Amino acid sequence: MRAHRQYLLGRAIRRRRRLHPIVNRTRQIGRGDILLFMTLRNEKPRLAYFLDYYRRLGVQHFLVVDNDSDDGSGEYLAGQPDISVWSTRASYKDSRFGMDWMNYLLRRHGSGHWCLTVDPDEFLVYPHCDTRPLRALTDWLDASTIKSFSAMLLDMYPKGQITEQPYVEGQNPFEIACWFDPANYAIRKNGEFGNLWIQGGPRGRVFFPEDPQNAPALNKIPLVRWERSYAYASSTHMLLPRSLNLVYDEDGGEKASGCLLHAKFLSTFVAKSAEELDRQQHYADSQEYRAYHSALKDDIDLWCDQSRRFDDWRQLEDLGLISKGNWA
Repeated sequence: MRAHRQYLLGRAIRRRRRLHPIVNRTRQIGRGDILLFMTLRNEKPRLAYFLDYYRRLGVQHFLVVDNDSDDGSGEYLAGQPDISVWSTRASYKDSRFGMDWMNYLLRRHGSGHWCLTVDPDEFLVYPHCDTRPLRALTDWLDASTIKSFSAMLLDMYPKGQITEQPYVEGQNPFEIACWFDPANYAIRKNGEFGNLWIQGGPRGRVFFPEDPQNAPALNKIPLVRWERSYAYASSTHMLLPRSLNLVYDEDGGEKASGCLLHAKFLSTFVAKSAEELDRQQHYADSQEYRAYHSALKDDIDLWCDQSRRFDDWRQLEDLGLISKGNWA
């Protein structure tokens, strides 16, 4: 594992040459600032709400890699005073789906900071997030000597066909995608890395009903007090050193955890899935996007009788999807 971690860090350092700074404001980063890291391509309609959401939570600087967008995403981000932007036309697939770029920027700028690594369609929800900023959570994690915080990816979706309710730029996506699966999840432990592996939800139920073992992973560890020697090994599903993956209690208790509300399934997803299928830049020869494309041709509806409308974090705690742990 130590050798593998050094290999991942070496890859990240070598691939830094593929990143070209558009605007580098990292000198503005203050000691103790909470940072957000992200890779994107053609996500401009989402950005205004995304940035506002995380600024309100307490993120103080955003570090973004724009992977050859042609919809104005890079220009929009470069105009924001609290964002540093790098561009690249390099292969997303060849960069381990963007994680080489993230590992480099985390190593270069994230050390000593609480760092949140998410996609532009992921929105962190944690216990007390409606009354306590992210700083309150990270202060408690520091006081508890906890270095990483997990959040299950919770797929959100509309009722009815995805294309029925057009998404408007800047809109709160959860005005449309306000439903989720309250159960229907399988969980197991990864013996090699020690992390939990979670699958299921609407993507398992609708897109991979005959092949649940290949359904997308829903386990994430997006919030980490970063050090230069750390590395994400597979997306944000797991890290090295392995101790960072022990975000659960095996003795019958519970550790604090959150959810990432996943706003993938909006009207914009139809065109996005076709584009990504054509680009062939995703995991396992884009088998996930092949499944999406096949189902979308049939105008699928992800809603079912067991679907639950999202209320707040307390609802997710009652369902066992997040936990306060010892954080009162």
